[in-house]
Amino acid sequence: MKSSTIRFIVVLATISILGISITQIYWVKRAFGLKEAEFDRQVNTALFNVASQIFSLNNTPSPANNPVKQISTNYYVVMVNSDIDANLLEFLLRSEFEKRNIQADFEYGIYDCTHEKMVYGNYVKLSDKVSKREHNPNLPKWVNAGYYFGVQFPNREAQILNQMGIWSFSSAVLLIVIVFFGYTLFVILKQKRLSEIQKDFINNMTHEFKTPISTIAVSTEVLKDTNITQQPERLLQYATIIENENKRLKQHVERVLQMAKLDKEDVGLKKETVNLHEIIHEVVQSIDLALREKQGSIHLRLNASSANLQADRHHLTNVIFNLLDNAIKYCTNQPSITIQTELNGSNISLTVQDNGIGISDENKRRIFQKFYRVPTGNVHDVKGFGLGLHYVKQIVEAHRGRITVASDSGKGCAFTILLPIA
Repeated sequence: MKSSTIRFIVVLATISILGISITQIYWVKRAFGLKEAEFDRQVNTALFNVASQIFSLNNTPSPANNPVKQISTNYYVVMVNSDIDANLLEFLLRSEFEKRNIQADFEYGIYDCTHEKMVYGNYVKLSDKVSKREHNPNLPKWVNAGYYFGVQFPNREAQILNQMGIWSFSSAVLLIVIVFFGYTLFVILKQKRLSEIQKDFINNMTHEFKTPISTIAVSTEVLKDTNITQQPERLLQYATIIENENKRLKQHVERVLQMAKLDKEDVGLKKETVNLHEIIHEVVQSIDLALREKQGSIHLRLNASSANLQADRHHLTNVIFNLLDNAIKYCTNQPSITIQTELNGSNISLTVQDNGIGISDENKRRIFQKFYRVPTGNVHDVKGFGLGLHYVKQIVEAHRGRITVASDSGKGCAFTILLPIA
């Protein structure tokens, strides 16, 4: 699928989801506002009925104005100015609220207008039985003074939300759809990126295989010449070229096969007691030819007093070889490599430092990703699969170790591997 098509689909789907979300938010707010208004009407009606019953029981005429005033969204006051019995007031409040299906807990207080203070208050849970407070003889009754009572609903919003079941359900479903949509977009973009990376990998692999195959083909054509037997030096030269290119092909195939095993989590380590210093010397010797071609040098500072490890010799050799190979390839002048070992508690540290082109902070976070290759600027002759450092990290972690990198662009790199000693 083309990049433009994917971008169009992503933009269109994002606009659709945003439109649906905005519509949902609008209707939820609208429904909440309607429920809120209904709740306020029910509470006002219930409190008005309570006040009317108190006036009727006290044989007091009802005031001309509405005695109920809403002070805030969840606080109401009722002017009574007559006798108030706390037991009776709570009973009437419970009864009226239950009639109108008002299930929110509330607290009420009785205020003395003469002395301007609250003389009684209580918090009521509607889950409690009414009988618990119907006939409490210890509650006082206030007479011959001006009083009003106030009612507050601390959990008013929760009560309203509980009555919006269908809206809560639809919002939850929409949230799940949005999360699923986001995850789908993430997978699509990730697959697109992997497709591009794998395309680059195939192109690199084709080039890496094509070059030695072409070199071998040219060398074999030369060897077909019957007169070459009379030139032993030239014969040896082309035979060596074929041998080296064959080794190069073998290394490429081994890298691909190694990564295939890692993908299946089948590293298959064959651990044995090995000496890290011996492996370093072997790798340095094997890479000496490539180093001499660029007139480079390797400095060994093997300071660890004990270098024995429980490790897979083959994979550990490949790890060190990959680091040295990168140090030589990614250097624009004469490579100068320093290999240093030190004991660090129960671990041994191996540091490979070079004077290459270095790695920027942005690339340092990605160099261990599969197929990722650091942009090389003007160094166009550096080829590879982007598998080396990913392989190194996987093998080091399989040995219960860790690898870090310190580098600045243009100032070389220092890879440090920490492995447990035997």
